Amino acid sequence: MIEKAYQTGEKLGLAVWTQDEAGPYQTRPYPGASWQPVGHPAHQPHEYIRNGTAKLLTLFHPATGRVLVKGVLSSANIVLHPWLKAELSTILLALPEKSPLDAETNRQLWKAWQEGLSLAITLPQDLPPLRMLLIWDNLRGHYTSDFVLWLFAHGIMPLYTPLGGSWLNMAESMQRILVKRGLAGQDPGTPDQIISLLEGVANGWNQDPTPFEWGGKRAARRQRSRQRRHALGGSGACTRRPIRHSQNLLQKWRLSCQTTH
Repeated sequence: MIEKAYQTGEKLGLAVWTQDEAGPYQTRPYPGASWQPVGHPAHQPHEYIRNGTAKLLTLFHPATGRVLVKGVLSSANIVLHPWLKAELSTILLALPEKSPLDAETNRQLWKAWQEGLSLAITLPQDLPPLRMLLIWDNLRGHYTSDFVLWLFAHGIMPLYTPLGGSWLNMAESMQRILVKRGLAGQDPGTPDQIISLLEGVANGWNQDPTPFEWGGKRAARRQRSRQRRHALGGSGACTRRPIRHSQNLLQKWRLSCQTTH
Protein backbone atom coordinates (compact mmCIF):
# COMPACT_ATOMS: atom_id res chain seq x y z
CA MET A 1 0.00 0.00 0.00
CA ILE A 2 2.85 2.40 0.82
CA GLU A 3 4.55 1.58 -2.48
CA LYS A 4 1.26 2.15 -4.32
CA ALA A 5 0.94 5.57 -2.67
CA TYR A 6 4.42 6.61 -3.81
CA GLN A 7 3.94 5.35 -7.34
CA THR A 8 0.35 6.37 -8.10
CA GLY A 9 -0.82 8.82 -5.44
CA GLU A 10 0.26 12.01 -7.19
CA LYS A 11 -0.95 10.67 -10.56
CA LEU A 12 -4.40 10.22 -9.03
CA GLY A 13 -4.44 13.83 -7.90
CA LEU A 14 -3.57 13.12 -4.26
CA ALA A 15 -0.79 14.96 -2.48
CA VAL A 16 1.56 12.40 -0.89
CA TRP A 17 3.46 13.63 2.17
CA THR A 18 5.54 11.72 4.69
CA GLN A 19 6.12 12.60 8.35
CA ASP A 20 8.66 11.58 10.96
CA GLU A 21 10.44 12.77 14.09
CA ALA A 22 14.23 12.55 14.33
CA GLY A 23 16.51 12.66 17.33
CA PRO A 24 17.30 13.24 20.08
CA TYR A 25 20.56 14.99 19.20
CA GLN A 26 22.97 15.76 22.02
CA THR A 27 25.08 18.82 22.62
CA ARG A 28 28.37 17.15 21.67
CA PRO A 29 30.98 17.29 18.90
CA TYR A 30 29.83 15.65 15.66
CA PRO A 31 32.52 14.17 13.42
CA GLY A 32 32.61 15.18 9.80
CA ALA A 33 34.11 17.48 7.21
CA SER A 34 34.05 21.26 7.57
CA TRP A 35 35.26 24.31 5.63
CA GLN A 36 38.78 24.99 6.86
CA PRO A 37 41.99 26.44 5.37
CA VAL A 38 44.31 23.87 3.85
CA GLY A 39 46.61 22.46 6.49
CA HIS A 40 44.46 23.70 9.37
CA PRO A 41 41.80 21.05 10.01
CA ALA A 42 39.07 21.65 12.54
CA HIS A 43 39.75 20.18 15.97
CA GLN A 44 37.08 18.47 18.04
CA PRO A 45 37.27 18.50 21.86
CA HIS A 46 37.58 15.11 23.51
CA GLU A 47 35.32 16.24 26.36
CA TYR A 48 31.91 17.88 26.26
CA ILE A 49 29.14 18.91 28.63
CA ARG A 50 25.71 17.38 28.36
CA ASN A 51 23.47 20.39 28.04
CA GLY A 52 20.22 18.90 26.77
CA THR A 53 18.96 17.49 23.49
CA ALA A 54 16.92 18.59 20.50
CA LYS A 55 14.62 16.79 18.07
CA LEU A 56 13.45 17.48 14.53
CA LEU A 57 9.83 17.34 13.32
CA THR A 58 9.70 16.71 9.58
CA LEU A 59 7.11 16.83 6.80
CA PHE A 60 8.44 15.77 3.41
CA HIS A 61 6.90 15.94 -0.08
CA PRO A 62 8.80 13.39 -2.23
CA ALA A 63 7.30 14.56 -5.54
CA THR A 64 8.91 18.00 -5.22
CA GLY A 65 11.61 17.36 -2.61
CA ARG A 66 10.22 20.14 -0.41
CA VAL A 67 10.72 19.62 3.32
CA LEU A 68 9.11 21.37 6.29
CA VAL A 69 10.90 21.09 9.63
CA LYS A 70 10.71 22.39 13.16
CA GLY A 71 13.36 21.95 15.82
CA VAL A 72 11.91 21.14 19.24
CA LEU A 73 13.00 19.98 22.66
CA SER A 74 10.26 17.37 22.80
CA SER A 75 8.21 15.55 20.16
CA ALA A 76 5.34 14.63 22.45
CA ASN A 77 1.82 14.78 21.04
CA ILE A 78 1.20 18.12 22.72
CA VAL A 79 4.00 19.53 20.55
CA LEU A 80 3.71 17.40 17.41
CA HIS A 81 -0.04 17.55 16.79
CA PRO A 82 -0.49 21.36 16.82
CA TRP A 83 2.49 21.77 14.47
CA LEU A 84 1.17 19.11 12.10
CA LYS A 85 -2.30 20.63 12.04
CA ALA A 86 -0.92 24.06 11.20
CA GLU A 87 1.41 22.81 8.45
CA LEU A 88 -1.11 20.43 6.91
CA SER A 89 -3.79 23.13 6.89
CA THR A 90 -1.45 25.43 4.98
CA ILE A 91 -0.62 22.68 2.48
CA LEU A 92 -4.31 21.90 1.92
CA LEU A 93 -5.09 25.55 1.19
CA ALA A 94 -2.68 25.45 -1.75
CA LEU A 95 -4.18 22.28 -3.24
CA PRO A 96 -6.80 22.46 -6.00
CA GLU A 97 -10.37 21.83 -4.97
CA LYS A 98 -11.76 18.36 -5.62
CA SER A 99 -14.86 17.82 -7.74
CA PRO A 100 -17.75 16.58 -5.58
CA LEU A 101 -18.62 12.88 -5.83
CA ASP A 102 -21.60 10.92 -4.60
CA ALA A 103 -21.21 9.57 -1.06
CA GLU A 104 -20.73 5.91 -2.01
CA THR A 105 -18.11 6.57 -4.70
CA ASN A 106 -16.24 8.87 -2.34
CA ARG A 107 -16.27 6.24 0.42
CA GLN A 108 -14.91 3.61 -1.96
CA LEU A 109 -12.01 5.94 -2.83
CA TRP A 110 -11.14 6.16 0.85
CA LYS A 111 -11.52 2.41 1.43
CA ALA A 112 -9.26 1.65 -1.54
CA TRP A 113 -6.33 2.79 0.62
CA GLN A 114 -7.17 0.20 3.27
CA GLU A 115 -7.19 -2.86 1.03
CA GLY A 116 -5.08 -5.70 2.37
CA LEU A 117 -4.75 -4.29 5.89
CA SER A 118 -5.23 -6.81 8.69
CA LEU A 119 -6.64 -4.06 10.92
CA ALA A 120 -8.29 -1.16 9.10
CA ILE A 121 -9.22 2.12 10.76
CA THR A 122 -12.97 2.69 11.01
CA LEU A 123 -13.89 5.53 8.68
CA PRO A 124 -16.44 8.13 9.79
CA GLN A 125 -19.89 8.07 8.23
CA ASP A 126 -19.46 11.48 6.58
CA LEU A 127 -16.25 11.83 4.59
CA PRO A 128 -14.99 14.87 2.65
CA PRO A 129 -13.24 14.45 -0.72
CA LEU A 130 -9.91 12.64 -0.35
CA ARG A 131 -7.07 15.10 -0.98
CA MET A 132 -3.90 13.83 0.69
CA LEU A 133 -2.09 10.66 1.77
CA LEU A 134 0.05 11.00 4.89
CA ILE A 135 2.68 8.29 5.38
CA TRP A 136 4.13 7.97 8.86
CA ASP A 137 5.40 5.46 11.39
CA ASN A 138 3.35 3.01 13.41
CA LEU A 139 3.61 4.83 16.75
CA ARG A 140 0.97 4.84 19.46
CA GLY A 141 0.71 8.63 19.39
CA HIS A 142 -0.15 8.55 15.70
CA TYR A 143 -3.34 6.62 16.47
CA THR A 144 -4.76 9.27 18.79
CA SER A 145 -8.48 9.29 17.98
CA ASP A 146 -8.87 13.08 18.10
CA PHE A 147 -6.03 13.64 15.66
CA VAL A 148 -7.03 10.81 13.29
CA LEU A 149 -10.57 12.21 13.15
CA TRP A 150 -9.08 15.64 12.39
CA LEU A 151 -7.18 14.11 9.47
CA PHE A 152 -10.34 12.46 8.12
CA ALA A 153 -12.31 15.70 8.47
CA HIS A 154 -9.71 17.50 6.33
CA GLY A 155 -9.54 14.88 3.58
CA ILE A 156 -6.27 13.24 4.71
CA MET A 157 -5.83 9.47 4.74
CA PRO A 158 -3.08 8.26 7.13
CA LEU A 159 -1.00 5.30 5.92
CA TYR A 160 1.05 3.62 8.63
CA THR A 161 4.28 1.81 7.88
CA PRO A 162 4.27 -1.75 9.31
CA LEU A 163 6.31 -2.75 12.34
CA GLY A 164 9.91 -3.10 11.25
CA GLY A 165 9.12 -1.26 8.02
CA SER A 166 10.12 2.29 8.87
CA TRP A 167 12.43 2.20 5.82
CA LEU A 168 9.24 2.72 3.78
CA ASN A 169 9.04 6.25 5.16
CA MET A 170 10.96 8.60 2.83
CA ALA A 171 11.02 11.24 5.55
CA GLU A 172 13.69 9.18 7.30
CA SER A 173 15.95 9.41 4.25
CA MET A 174 15.40 13.16 4.12
CA GLN A 175 16.24 13.52 7.80
CA ARG A 176 19.52 11.64 7.41
CA ILE A 177 20.53 14.07 4.68
CA LEU A 178 19.65 17.11 6.80
CA VAL A 179 21.36 15.81 9.93
CA LYS A 180 24.54 14.90 8.07
CA ARG A 181 24.71 18.30 6.39
CA GLY A 182 23.68 20.26 9.45
CA LEU A 183 25.65 18.64 12.26
CA ALA A 184 28.71 17.07 10.63
CA GLY A 185 31.86 18.81 11.90
CA GLN A 186 29.88 20.95 14.35
CA ASP A 187 30.16 21.29 18.12
CA PRO A 188 26.85 22.73 19.33
CA GLY A 189 26.80 23.73 22.96
CA THR A 190 23.06 24.22 23.41
CA PRO A 191 19.86 22.65 22.00
CA ASP A 192 19.04 25.99 20.38
CA GLN A 193 22.25 25.78 18.36
CA ILE A 194 21.31 22.28 17.18
CA ILE A 195 17.87 23.52 16.16
CA SER A 196 19.37 26.48 14.31
CA LEU A 197 21.77 24.24 12.38
CA LEU A 198 19.08 21.76 11.34
CA GLU A 199 16.48 24.36 10.39
CA GLY A 200 19.11 26.35 8.50
CA VAL A 201 20.19 23.42 6.34
CA ALA A 202 16.51 22.61 5.63
CA ASN A 203 15.97 26.18 4.41
CA GLY A 204 19.00 25.84 2.18
CA TRP A 205 17.71 22.53 0.80
CA ASN A 206 14.38 24.11 -0.13
CA GLN A 207 16.15 26.70 -2.28
CA ASP A 208 16.83 23.93 -4.82
CA PRO A 209 15.10 20.72 -3.63
CA THR A 210 15.67 17.32 -5.19
CA PRO A 211 12.54 15.22 -5.86
CA PHE A 212 12.56 11.66 -4.54
CA GLU A 213 11.33 8.75 -6.65
CA TRP A 214 10.32 5.40 -5.19
CA GLY A 215 12.44 2.69 -6.76
CA GLY A 216 13.44 4.37 -9.99
CA LYS A 217 15.84 2.88 -12.56
CA ARG A 218 17.82 0.91 -9.99
CA ALA A 219 14.69 -0.89 -8.76
CA ALA A 220 13.72 -1.65 -12.36
CA ARG A 221 17.15 -3.23 -12.96
CA ARG A 222 16.77 -5.36 -9.82
CA GLN A 223 13.34 -6.50 -10.97
CA ARG A 224 14.67 -7.50 -14.39
CA SER A 225 17.52 -9.36 -12.70
CA ARG A 226 15.07 -11.29 -10.51
CA GLN A 227 13.02 -12.21 -13.57
CA ARG A 228 16.12 -13.73 -15.21
CA ARG A 229 16.68 -16.08 -12.28
CA HIS A 230 15.35 -19.63 -12.10
CA ALA A 231 14.13 -20.82 -8.72
CA LEU A 232 15.17 -24.20 -7.39
CA GLY A 233 12.47 -26.31 -5.82
CA GLY A 234 12.51 -26.78 -2.07
CA SER A 235 14.73 -23.82 -1.18
CA GLY A 236 15.30 -20.14 -1.69
CA ALA A 237 18.21 -20.78 -4.04
CA CYS A 238 18.12 -19.85 -7.70
CA THR A 239 20.27 -20.06 -10.81
CA ARG A 240 21.01 -17.64 -13.61
CA ARG A 241 20.20 -20.22 -16.30
CA PRO A 242 17.78 -23.17 -16.48
CA ILE A 243 19.14 -26.45 -15.17
CA ARG A 244 19.23 -29.29 -17.68
CA HIS A 245 17.15 -31.99 -16.01
CA SER A 246 18.71 -35.44 -16.42
CA GLN A 247 16.54 -38.40 -17.37
CA ASN A 248 15.41 -40.57 -14.52
CA LEU A 249 16.71 -44.07 -13.93
CA LEU A 250 13.66 -45.78 -15.43
CA GLN A 251 14.03 -43.88 -18.69
CA LYS A 252 17.75 -44.73 -18.78
CA TRP A 253 16.99 -48.44 -18.25
CA ARG A 254 14.44 -48.44 -21.08
CA LEU A 255 16.85 -46.74 -23.41
CA SER A 256 19.59 -49.23 -22.55
CA CYS A 257 17.22 -52.12 -23.22
CA GLN A 258 16.30 -50.71 -26.65
CA THR A 259 19.92 -50.32 -27.63
CA THR A 260 20.83 -53.89 -26.63
CA HIS A 261 18.02 -55.40 -28.72
